[in-house]
Amino acid sequence: MNLEPLTVDGRADNLSQLLDYVAWAAAAFGLDDAASYRLSLAVDEIATNIVVHGYAEAKRQGDLTIWADAEANRLTVLLEDTGRPFDPRQVPQPDNLDRPLEERQDGGLGIFLALWGVDDFAYDHDGEVNRSTF
Repeated sequence: MNLEPLTVDGRADNLSQLLDYVAWAAAAFGLDDAASYRLSLAVDEIATNIVVHGYAEAKRQGDLTIWADAEANRLTVLLEDTGRPFDPRQVPQPDNLDRPLEERQDGGLGIFLALWGVDDFAYDHDGEVNRSTF
């Protein structure tokens, strides 16, 4: 199963379309609710970071393109953008997860949860294109 790609403007108000796409792909592949939720959370976190940091803060405009491919017992979701390059795997894992919320520093937890929640994550930057693979 190979789903047609979806391309949207890289703006926050278009993120729901990406999440609808992920939900549809997960259902078509037969993922259970927990796996579907973790995949949606991961895509949402990475896409939000692209929109906020890769486009808006970098004073850039661009698209987000998502597509899904399923082979045997593996669903792969790819997310491409042309924002500022950023490899989420380079964000250090929070070292204060055992501390109360008010004692933790802001930031970094969303990426940690996104990458923790999927079986595999890869990032690639090729020319002007960033590719996140879930």
